[in-house]
Amino acid sequence: MAKIGKKASDLKDLQSTASGLKYVDNVVGSGAQPGATSLVTVHYVGTNAASGEQFDSSVDRGSPADFKMNEVIKGFTEGLSTMKVGGKRTVLIPAALGYGPAVAGKPTTGDIIFDIELIAVK
Repeated sequence: MAKIGKKASDLKDLQSTASGLKYVDNVVGSGAQPGATSLVTVHYVGTNAASGEQFDSSVDRGSPADFKMNEVIKGFTEGLSTMKVGGKRTVLIPAALGYGPAVAGKPTTGDIIFDIELIAVK
């Protein structure tokens, strides 16, 4: 059975950006802020916004992920770009900034949610 996490209907007090990304800061960080090509270390949990079905989780793997800001989906990059180290944010990413439109049987398409913790900017 698939693990169920947050759904869009669970999210409250979201702020919106011009691109359509929505987010809420759960913890505001006070460390470094990443640049457009920074290497970052994050923990994240990704879910389908409609069903809440979890499709990826560095937390469940027990190991944070390292990647360059310009090498992930646009919505993830935008959501991280205004965070500071130590911050935790929930982002609701519209399909156009994620993996594309909804397709039956593909939980990583359509609108998605990521809970993100910015651990380090390298």
